[in-house]
Amino acid sequence: MAENDLFKFSIFFSHQNLCYADILPPLEVGARIKVAVLNFLKILSSPSTPAISDLPLVCRKLSNSRLSHGLLTDVSSIFLSHSFCTRSLMRENAAKAFVRVWKVMEICFQILTEEKRVTQRELFYKLLCHSPDYFSSQLQVNRSIQDVVSLLRCSRFSLGIMASSRGLIAGRVILQGPNQEVVDCSACGSSGHPISGDLDYLDKLSVRTDARYIIVVEKHAIFQRLAEDRMFHHIPSILVTAKGYPDIATRFLLHRISRNFPKLPILALVDWNPAGLAILCTFKFGSIGMGLEAYRYACNVKWLGMRGDDLELIPEPSLVPLRPRDLQIAKSLNSSGILPVRNLQGGVGKNGSEWKESRNRGIVFSWIRLLGKIHST
Repeated sequence: MAENDLFKFSIFFSHQNLCYADILPPLEVGARIKVAVLNFLKILSSPSTPAISDLPLVCRKLSNSRLSHGLLTDVSSIFLSHSFCTRSLMRENAAKAFVRVWKVMEICFQILTEEKRVTQRELFYKLLCHSPDYFSSQLQVNRSIQDVVSLLRCSRFSLGIMASSRGLIAGRVILQGPNQEVVDCSACGSSGHPISGDLDYLDKLSVRTDARYIIVVEKHAIFQRLAEDRMFHHIPSILVTAKGYPDIATRFLLHRISRNFPKLPILALVDWNPAGLAILCTFKFGSIGMGLEAYRYACNVKWLGMRGDDLELIPEPSLVPLRPRDLQIAKSLNSSGILPVRNLQGGVGKNGSEWKESRNRGIVFSWIRLLGKIHST
């Protein structure tokens, strides 16, 4: 089926240039699931040409992604265009993926009917019990969830699926929940305050702060050290960590705070390696895999840390070789089109060596060792 035909048969309308996932109430999500089932049955029971219809999904690939630059803000985000792929029962390599979409929709419909919510992990165990022949890994569940989001054009949270948050927040910010509970994040110690995975709760939070900066920290250990030293009082700031690659809840809260305090700079303290840059890009632009929702979580994050010019200041024992995984991430970033070419092919440092030098010399920097050295001097 041609791409234009797939667009015509797409169940739900979206903007002419931007495909996105709506935040919908449970009744409307349930109605969209019913429409999908009825459309499938209508084609299957057609008296003239009965058939098992393919599922038209917005393609979540690099070739279908674009970078949208805000007109009235500094925030840019990834979005997906109108290019479609399919899940088909008639293709051997896609048959199980086709069934998985329906299985996930079935469980989501039950969850919404019961007015409950589940995490992705809980959903995996439910599917493993009900359909062990189709689900054997969390990755299969995650991909199937995104397929459902793509088919129904509603957010993951609208499907009754909560984020499994790893995030923490500390520093000069006071959070007040809808039930009037108040949390002073400057008094939470080195462990910080855990970020809830309930996006509805996060959206209703009242936020007060006198901070001058938000600092997003990649490493949990560095976050703990900065919180323990109460760095947020020396530099009035809010500290946030997702303990590595950012989860949805941490990105949502960061977006929520930045929306309330648009003049508050957001700085990311990440490793000077491909993984660190990928983490920064996820906070700043979102991800292609969740391109239908990326704009809801994107923030204008700035890079806080070293550059290629700083390498001459770093002792050789503090540098470690790039691993194959690092090189794979670097190639992905290079081909993504998200970053300016000058950042990837030289021209940022005084010797034009920002990314080139890290690639040629095969080195990355350990923030833990540097912070330890600075602290001891």
